[in-house]
Amino acid sequence: MKINAFADVSLRALLVLAAAPHGGLLTTQSVADAVGTPYNHVSKAMAKLRALGLIDVERGRNGGSRLSSAGRSATVGQLLRQLDTRLDPADCIATDGTCPLITECRLRAALARAREAFYRELDGIVIASLPTSRQMAPVFESIGLRPGL
Repeated sequence: MKINAFADVSLRALLVLAAAPHGGLLTTQSVADAVGTPYNHVSKAMAKLRALGLIDVERGRNGGSRLSSAGRSATVGQLLRQLDTRLDPADCIATDGTCPLITECRLRAALARAREAFYRELDGIVIASLPTSRQMAPVFESIGLRPGL
């Protein structure tokens, strides 16, 4: 399975926020710099993560984002399910018509089961448990923060 670019950016943003100490706020620009992704992509991801209740945002001069309590316990599988925009795993139904084999197709159901098995495998991985200080130290240094803020 392959995740879409939006899910990838969202996961990377959560990893950076998870590595920040409890209570530490990071600006969207800092997160974008840390994950090496354009600001506008990260901004959209952060808005979605906020709407999902995974991050808390404080506005203002000293504002930023941090993981919410729900974000600290969210799993990779849960997040990917919420961000999966493909209704049909095999594009059996497309804007230019449908596959002529769709009426008796068992492949479509098998692919849907495989996608769910993929997510189920990731349900046991808590996003906040993934980043390590050794991994994140150079990332934080690259954006001008001391490791551990």
